[in-house]
Amino acid sequence: MLNSNPYSESINYRNIHLKEACQNHFKLNKFHDELIHQVLSIALKQVSDLHGPPPSSFTFFVMGSAGRSEQSVWSDQDHGIIYQTQNDEVKSYFLALGKEISKGLFQTGYPYCDGGVMSSNPFWCKSISEWQQQVTKWIQEASWESIRYLLILLDGRSLFGDGTYVDMLKKHIYSLSSKEQLITKSLKNTLHLKKGVNVLGKLLVETHGLHAGTLNIKEIGLFPYVNAVRLLSIKESLLETSTLSRLEKLPETWFPAHEKLLFKEQVTKLLNYRLLFADHSSYDSGHYLAINRLTKEQTKEVKDIIKNGAALFHNVRKLLEREGLYENE
Repeated sequence: MLNSNPYSESINYRNIHLKEACQNHFKLNKFHDELIHQVLSIALKQVSDLHGPPPSSFTFFVMGSAGRSEQSVWSDQDHGIIYQTQNDEVKSYFLALGKEISKGLFQTGYPYCDGGVMSSNPFWCKSISEWQQQVTKWIQEASWESIRYLLILLDGRSLFGDGTYVDMLKKHIYSLSSKEQLITKSLKNTLHLKKGVNVLGKLLVETHGLHAGTLNIKEIGLFPYVNAVRLLSIKESLLETSTLSRLEKLPETWFPAHEKLLFKEQVTKLLNYRLLFADHSSYDSGHYLAINRLTKEQTKEVKDIIKNGAALFHNVRKLLEREGLYENE
């Protein structure tokens, strides 16, 4: 008797190969890409069997940590679809595909996105012309929420189909927006940094709740690097998505080669610390570092990485102020 779940092979693939993929950050993110691609191929076959082949060229793209290739063991869903032809029939087809993809990913171990950033949501599944109109509206509104959506989209990376659609949207953002406004609003959107080291040089761990005694490595360690480098990539109109590839592409007018190398090394170390020392029993717990498992030398290194990330963010802010691209109000 055949297994009635079309995603059973993908589930088995994850169960068999996940442990091996967890040996390092780069191997793990390559594994996530392969698994998501598998699920998407199955979902496309399921929808094609019912409704025929795709009625238009399209791309499926991932955002968030998946878009930046910065996923941990567990990762929730952040994805969208862009298609060429705009009519109700095509829209209905790709929404059905988006729903099937979301279902398949959930069954394969990727929790649904709490904020609904998924191609099963009409908000994130549109024709290229509708996407361009939406992006224009976000830029004109320049509200906290619309800027957040723009930042999410700038972290987008095509995983299937015509990848030029994602690049077209990014170029549309850069061409339409006043750089001053986008950078100013983006900086305000990411302004609050959660402090990681106190005046006595101690790591600031969670004081209560489920993760008491652990360090929120995502917010405290990773986000300052991610946000600072994204701001500079907006300034330079870069299409790259990962923090490491953005650092690689940034001109040395922002910081010299040896500093770029240091930042790349520290981001990589941070991602591997999370992989090695977080509790990966669930999506949420994977963001918290069990510092009691670190040696004295490792604890010092984590502190230094956190301090350097905070310093990088503040320095980027000062550089943008000097450029006249951001001023306190």
